Amino acid sequence: MKKKTILVTGGAGYIGSHMVRVLLEGGYAPVIFDNLSTGHREFIPRGVPLVKGDLRRLDDVRKVFRKFKIDAAIHYAAAIVVPESVSDPLKYYDNNVTGTLNLLRAMVEAGVRRIVFSSSACVYGEPLKNPILENEPLKVASPYGATKVIAEQILGDMARSGQIDFIALRYFNVAGAHPSGEIGIKMEKPTHLIPNVMRSILRQQPLTVFGTNFDTPDGSCVRDYVHVLDLCDAHLLSLLKLFSGRVKNEMINLGNGKGFSVKEVIKTAEKVVGRPVPVVYGDPRPGDCVKVVASYAKARKLLGWQPSRSLQEIIASAWTWEMAQDKSVKASVSRSKV
Repeated sequence: MKKKTILVTGGAGYIGSHMVRVLLEGGYAPVIFDNLSTGHREFIPRGVPLVKGDLRRLDDVRKVFRKFKIDAAIHYAAAIVVPESVSDPLKYYDNNVTGTLNLLRAMVEAGVRRIVFSSSACVYGEPLKNPILENEPLKVASPYGATKVIAEQILGDMARSGQIDFIALRYFNVAGAHPSGEIGIKMEKPTHLIPNVMRSILRQQPLTVFGTNFDTPDGSCVRDYVHVLDLCDAHLLSLLKLFSGRVKNEMINLGNGKGFSVKEVIKTAEKVVGRPVPVVYGDPRPGDCVKVVASYAKARKLLGWQPSRSLQEIIASAWTWEMAQDKSVKASVSRSKV
């Protein structure tokens, strides 16, 4: 039986590169489309085709569908830094909305109708209640969040027109790394808590905790963390449901269902790693939500999915990745001095 070919946009990035490995293990044939602006060529497994191109250029996208017989797409490629979206909104609307439109246009032209879309918990803004259900009113607080809402609306309109079937997965805080230590979050200045905690331990540089007077048990804000491989498992299940026709045209939360405060994450990291986290305290950042926790009841019902990896496992895998990165950085510096 011929392997199904899955287009993975942003497949050289953090989540996309994990998904490519999960697809390979699941017997699929992934094809990566990435402009490598934030992706990494070294994240691509040997033998997996890379088409280097930009979603904002329709001709680039059309080339993929002419070269490969694509059965479905998983769409990760996007600009994702919330503060940057506030300072440079045009970049985000151009990249995230135009890119999605071009992908969908090329899919329709090629007769490809199935897509799993990477959405975000940012569509909810400050939630009215926790855990958050998918029918929570959408209240975006940034251009990044707005681009996800617009993309979901486009997908819904196209599904109603009969041109595509989709599942949009709304991620909460994705963290952790592959157990091999070969791929993880590779950013010079990460914006997420767990990578910054890891680097603070490695370098013994102070980590700033923003706000200590939130209405939470320990005064620090609370977030929901889900392991990147749990997330990829949900994408695989979404593909299976789309191919079977049993689930389609749904927005589904992906989270752990448990909230952990910033201070709880720090304490857990200290226990897992066995080293202290140097901490300083600062004022809350504008727009920070007090508590954001997912309900994954819909994912369990429709996809048969639930998270299987704990916060301790998330942190342990992130530590393995950061340690490998630290060694490779030191080795690179040593070679440059020879």
